[in-house]
Formats: sequence, structure tokens, C-alpha cells
Amino acid sequence: MKTLYKNEQSGRSMVEMLGVLAIIGVLSVGGIAGYSKAMAKFKLTKAMDQVSTTVTNIRTLYSGQPNYDGLNTTVAIQMGAVGAEMLNGVAAASATKAYNAFNGEVTVAAADSNRTFTVKFDGLGKEACVALATADWGSGSGSGLVSVTTGPTKKEGTTAAATLPLKLADAAAGCSDNADKNSVEWKYY
Repeated sequence: MKTLYKNEQSGRSMVEMLGVLAIIGVLSVGGIAGYSKAMAKFKLTKAMDQVSTTVTNIRTLYSGQPNYDGLNTTVAIQMGAVGAEMLNGVAAASATKAYNAFNGEVTVAAADSNRTFTVKFDGLGKEACVALATADWGSGSGSGLVSVTTGPTKKEGTTAAATLPLKLADAAAGCSDNADKNSVEWKYY
């Protein structure tokens, strides 16, 4: 009598496993890209909220004053005009610097012989710089917005708004640095 050996193997072949790994890889890359895009949009929305809140708080704080005499970043922080989330965990009583949602420095200062004030966001990437500069921050006379200036962080602003909101082409020219070295400055009365 002849003996027949059965060879029963179970499992997956190497080709099948490589196919599964390839599918997982493609899905992971798509997930990471989606997450990155969502985080960029979140940061941009948060930065817009930070600008609006800071400007409103400064205008409220100085509403009974004849001008913005003495206004600077430290005073704005200590008087609560700058939100606590912008202090990176430092107590308002000892903080001297504020940071935007993109981790760039925020500067607040009186301008034009204390008749106006500026809020400047540094450390912005090109896309964030253009989006923040071209947003409609209030084009009516009641908004108090005087101008929007964009440019590289360490240099003087290069593009000022003649008409508000700032035009896309003007903002793109001012936000010319591809690294996170652009800035936007808003001037309000």
C-alpha cells in the first residue's frame, strides 16, 4: 500500500503580505497629509481669533484714554489684552513676550505719535502670511483698521495696503519668504 502524505499549509503568501503592507502605507500617507492640512487650517483660524481678540481688547482697554500712550507688548500682556494662550505657559505677571498660533512672536506698540497702534505677527509661513494679510479685518470706517503691512520678519514691511482688504498679489509679493520668516502688521486707530 502506498502512503500519501498530505501537506496542508495555511497562512498568507509573501506576495499577499506585501500587498497588504502597500495598502497600509498608502492609507497612512493619505492620513498624514490630511492631518497636516487640518492642523494648518486650525492654526490659521486660531491666529485670526488671536488678532481679533487682541485688537478688541486693546481698543476696549484704551477706550477712555485720549491716545495709546505707553502701549507696548508688556503692557498689553499685563493688562490682559493678550490672551493667556499666547504666553506659552508663562504667567501674565512675568511675561514680556507673546506668541501667535504659529509660534512666532507677537508685537504690540503705539504708533503715529500714540494716535494709532499696531499688532504684528512674526514667524509666519508664506501661506499663513497671505491668508492673514488678505482676510477682511473690517474695511468699513468703524473697524478702525488703517493699514496692513507684510514683509520678511527681520526687515521693514514691504507692502502696505492702499485699499483694504489687501489684494492677493500685493500680499504674495510681501510674503515672499518661503520659510517661516514672514510677518503681518495691522495698524488700527
